[in-house]
Amino acid sequence: MSIITEKEAKKLLKKVLAFSKADECECNLNGQLTGNIRYARNTVTTAGEVTDLTLAVQSTFGKKMGVATINEFDDASLEKVVRRSEELARLAPDNPEMMPNLKPQKYSKMATYFESTANVGPEFRAKAADDGITPSKKKNLVASGFLTDSHTMTAVMNTNGLFAYNVATNVSFSATIRTADGKGSGWVTRDYSDVNKMDTAKASKIAIDKSIGSVDAKEMEPGKYTVILEPAASVGLLGRLVNAMGQRAADEGRSFLSYKPKEGEKNPPKNKLGMKMFDERVSIYSDPHHPEVPTATFAGDGAAVERTEWIQDGKIVNFQNSRYWAQKTGSKYNPTAIGGNWIMEGGNESLEDMIKNTRRGILVTRLWYIRQLDPQTLLQTGLTRDGTFYIENGKIKYPVKNFRFNESPIVMLNNIEALGKPVRINGNMVPPMKVRDFTFSSLSDAV
Repeated sequence: MSIITEKEAKKLLKKVLAFSKADECECNLNGQLTGNIRYARNTVTTAGEVTDLTLAVQSTFGKKMGVATINEFDDASLEKVVRRSEELARLAPDNPEMMPNLKPQKYSKMATYFESTANVGPEFRAKAADDGITPSKKKNLVASGFLTDSHTMTAVMNTNGLFAYNVATNVSFSATIRTADGKGSGWVTRDYSDVNKMDTAKASKIAIDKSIGSVDAKEMEPGKYTVILEPAASVGLLGRLVNAMGQRAADEGRSFLSYKPKEGEKNPPKNKLGMKMFDERVSIYSDPHHPEVPTATFAGDGAAVERTEWIQDGKIVNFQNSRYWAQKTGSKYNPTAIGGNWIMEGGNESLEDMIKNTRRGILVTRLWYIRQLDPQTLLQTGLTRDGTFYIENGKIKYPVKNFRFNESPIVMLNNIEALGKPVRINGNMVPPMKVRDFTFSSLSDAV
């Protein structure tokens, strides 16, 4: 019962709302059927499936709101969860930012479901593990990895007549492969909505080759280097930038997007909307209809979602916000879709072209353990990992020891030398990029 049809979901939620005595009531129904396999030291360690269907009921009396959840669906349990949410609402303090439930919305067609992924079973998962384990054993390497596939369902209904429904699929895979002595390490990740695009053997080979190639890493002095960042190396920094693009924090002076008035400036803006902050090649947007990273066309509150530009030609063109803050400031409400994505436009250079056109630089497979140092500048710190290589005169010369970095994605996106074709990673689209003056602050003994 974890994945139910649109007709079944509508019938169930109508029954729930019929029990409500609140001023307003909203229901969120979420189902999942997920499978996974994990392996380490060339052996499968865990495998299994999880199935569940949960209901969250939000009841509102004036400015008071309460939420209760349940995963039992007989009539008595449904009425009980509604009463519980109403009880909690009456006990809650007033929320001055409470907004009324939305009225019915118009949703464009969604393309988030692929039967191929919904049908993934133990045989596919076992093969994914073997695609890393068997070739690793042959080369005296040690493989570990994780694959998870999911088939999910989401439905939203409220007492104003709003109803939204979507089913989605996803599969993700990652592998870390090390040399037997632990001195070399390679890593790879892949994720798709359609499992037919997943090639775990090809992905594992990338990690195997990087593992072998990263043995006997040499030390290099920390400093500012030209770097070629694979998508896995930049996605963490870029994601932190996108997630920090909230209007409220900017308006209240807590963000890198807050405007700092010049002395004597009259009627200064509160934020940097419309201002150029990055290289003109930088454009980032969200689009539920992107063929590689499709998402639902509605947000958690049922608001309809379409393509939204965040950064265009280096300029800030939109902020993320809540309905309350949008109304308070007279701004457009920009909801985030369930399973929302972001897409950074890229260029035409391949990773190989970037390497060929680099006189001296560092190739970074991925960044790890990223932590924020300063929200006003978005300065981040972390480590390179699982394959860091020195480039000289257009060729990879040798592996180098990992670095700790101190860098802001704001600076990074102003120092772009080249962009490649975006690829899917972590549900987003990210191009490989070549960046000058990337700051490595110290060395790390980690592999």
